[in-house]
Amino acid sequence: MSDEATSRQGFGTRTTVHLVRHGEVHNPAGLLYGRLPDYHLSDLGREMAVLVADDMAGRDIVNLVCSPLERAQETMAPLAGRLGLPVAIDERVIEAGNQLEGRKVTAGVILRTPRIWWLFRNAATPSWGEPYREIVARMRLALRDAAAAAAGHEAVVVSHQLPVWMARCDAEGRRLVHDPRKRECRLASVTSFTYTDGRLVSVGYREPAAALYAGPRPAKFVAGS
Repeated sequence: MSDEATSRQGFGTRTTVHLVRHGEVHNPAGLLYGRLPDYHLSDLGREMAVLVADDMAGRDIVNLVCSPLERAQETMAPLAGRLGLPVAIDERVIEAGNQLEGRKVTAGVILRTPRIWWLFRNAATPSWGEPYREIVARMRLALRDAAAAAAGHEAVVVSHQLPVWMARCDAEGRRLVHDPRKRECRLASVTSFTYTDGRLVSVGYREPAAALYAGPRPAKFVAGS
């Protein structure tokens, strides 16, 4: 049954919140940029943002929410322009905090830099950045509020890989500790949370920009983007 059909009267109040990961970022130095300012979408990233807007065309979207970081706002811009809706900035959907910001983070770099080994003492927290449980807590609140603001309709929230993945793990009862290379959350992907009368009933995933991917996503040791 389609989303449109199940939202008709008699099936309860149906609300969907779409969590979008931003598009590709211009990052020629290959740094882990985290929350650092002035990291903008690449040309390819801007194309991805347009494809996200295309994917959302015709949906019953009434609420737009965005991370304060430039790459997230630039991903939201084409959709906001088409819909003519304001965009609320929500600090709760910002990228995860990370003590390795501004560095290249590869196995080779880590092995050659003994002073940062202490940061990797506990992958379950993780010890190098914002605890997974804290990310889950803030994303729960952000999703709740986005759903409340769009009750009976749809909302779009542009965020970042790790917060989106933590929200999905929480919703689906997955373990929070994971291999970052195995997150199903590619650039400009959409993870959709659908609620009926405030109760989560389904989680969906799609990749509107899949045709633009040049190949496998490069693996990162920690923290997505």
